Amino acid sequence: MKTFVLVALSVGFANLAAAQTLKLATITPEGSQWMQDMRAGAEMIDKRTDGRVKIKFYGGGVQGNDSKVLGKIRIGALQGGAFTPSAISSRFPDINLLGLPMVFDSYEEAAYVRSKLDEKLVKGLNDAGFVSFGFAAGGFAVIMSNTPVRTIDDLRGKRVWVPEGDPISYASMEALSLSPVTLPLTDVLTGLQTGLIDIVGISPIGALVLQWHTKVKYITELPLSYTIGFMAIDKKAFAKLSDADQAVVRDVMTEMYANFDKQNLIDNAAALESLLKQKIEVVNFEPGDEAKLRSTMLELNRKLAAEGSFSPALYEEMMGYVRDYRAAHANND
Repeated sequence: MKTFVLVALSVGFANLAAAQTLKLATITPEGSQWMQDMRAGAEMIDKRTDGRVKIKFYGGGVQGNDSKVLGKIRIGALQGGAFTPSAISSRFPDINLLGLPMVFDSYEEAAYVRSKLDEKLVKGLNDAGFVSFGFAAGGFAVIMSNTPVRTIDDLRGKRVWVPEGDPISYASMEALSLSPVTLPLTDVLTGLQTGLIDIVGISPIGALVLQWHTKVKYITELPLSYTIGFMAIDKKAFAKLSDADQAVVRDVMTEMYANFDKQNLIDNAAALESLLKQKIEVVNFEPGDEAKLRSTMLELNRKLAAEGSFSPALYEEMMGYVRDYRAAHANND
């Protein structure tokens, strides 16, 4: 009997010693469907690892902006978080490629290119020190403003939000004669409320979840840039898990982000309908000005590639896939 008790205690202490908690930060509001799904994934990981791996999510931006979260990851106070590309771009510039302005015309086109590039981008994140589990589309960022934006002239001089740590967006806005204002995501709602910024570029679902829609009156339906989100966990922290537990976390997180990727586009369409019901007016961008805008942005993208803001080779590879898709579907348009 004593031997059995000692063995049981030894096993119990061994399991306790092996237990790891991954603390992950996100700006996703508490109570949102995204947060509910993340917590459901954490429960599944806990169950499938018999309690050896626990995921603790800090929602609603309580851990601060991206730079603060990354600082906490560096000192081990956090092990990772849910991010948009600009948060990680200083360590892996190529993560910005999918979100370059005016690259994609449709979700189908973006999905085709992602089928070729996602694996390389996940590997790039790994080389930069982060374990990731795939990307979730967030929809196309569109112009949201308090005065109607129909032409390039309507943009000139307006104060536009640029994500913290996103030099590409900053350069893009300057190229359009806008006045970029750099703010972390957590400060944008206040910026709209106080008049610090006039325009934001965000997907309808993002605006709805973050409540930015309450401070704007117009949406210009112009696909500015394709948005994605992803989970990134510090590679050293992840390596502390056993191989079997790593496999469980990868399995659950990969499935979760694959579901986000599919559902977000459905939810984005529903979010747009919801915004319209709240008397936010949709305006159209003048076709001639849209062509000028697209030309300006593509020229800037090529310039940034040549300057080394991201891999010129990977940029050309991406644009090659865009051309391939358009050539294959030209007769269907």
